[in-house]
Amino acid sequence: MTDIVYAGNAGKDAALDRGWLLGHFKDPSDLRHSEDVEIKWGVHPKGDERAHWVTGEDRTALQVLVSGRFRVDFPGRSVVLAEQGDYVVWGRGVDHSWYAEEESVVLTVRWPSVPGYAVADADAEQDGSGARNAGN
Repeated sequence: MTDIVYAGNAGKDAALDRGWLLGHFKDPSDLRHSEDVEIKWGVHPKGDERAHWVTGEDRTALQVLVSGRFRVDFPGRSVVLAEQGDYVVWGRGVDHSWYAEEESVVLTVRWPSVPGYAVADADAEQDGSGARNAGN
């Protein structure tokens, strides 16, 4: 029988699965399995950056700054998350990248949880935007 309540620590649980706390990629018997939404607790050292831009995104995403200073780059625009609780939302098809201006913790929520996304390299999943099998 599957548990009906899960309690954990985002920092500890995130370390077990590249930051991901919830999504389609969790075992179906795990209460944190979801095909509707993905949630990530991203811990980024100062200077950490996304190796490649995300293009052709199939999901909507929300990033909320927990601590630090974190910049999200879009074509022709950058958004700096500087105060705890600052957030940015973008929709499907919006290309993006990111850079940790200070050591930062960022909560990412994206939906839907799309099977077929895979990590192309160690940098590909750090921001929570995912990577296509094609290398993103």
